Amino acid sequence: MIEIRIKKSDRGDIIGFHMSGHADYAEHGSDVVCAGVSALVINCINSIEEFTDTKFDLVQNENDGLIDFTCKEPLGSDAILLLKSLFKGVMGIQDMYGKQYVTFH
Repeated sequence: MIEIRIKKSDRGDIIGFHMSGHADYAEHGSDVVCAGVSALVINCINSIEEFTDTKFDLVQNENDGLIDFTCKEPLGSDAILLLKSLFKGVMGIQDMYGKQYVTFH
């Protein structure tokens, strides 16, 4: 199962996410849930890096499905919008395939 925990600042603002695990929807290389979530996550990180001035810390380990992404404050509205878009996309995958493959905390 892919678990995603949304990170928030002390003020309650979105500042990143922690993702771990694998969906196990299908065999490795054929797992559309894992591929979909991964594509959304990578696109979000790349977009924040390329299209915003937001600085961030990133830790990743492909074997564990780990991505820990934390934006350094202050975040611009563009970075917040990209993160919200990521979460909306992943929620769509969760709605389509089920919470047994993708969960939010």
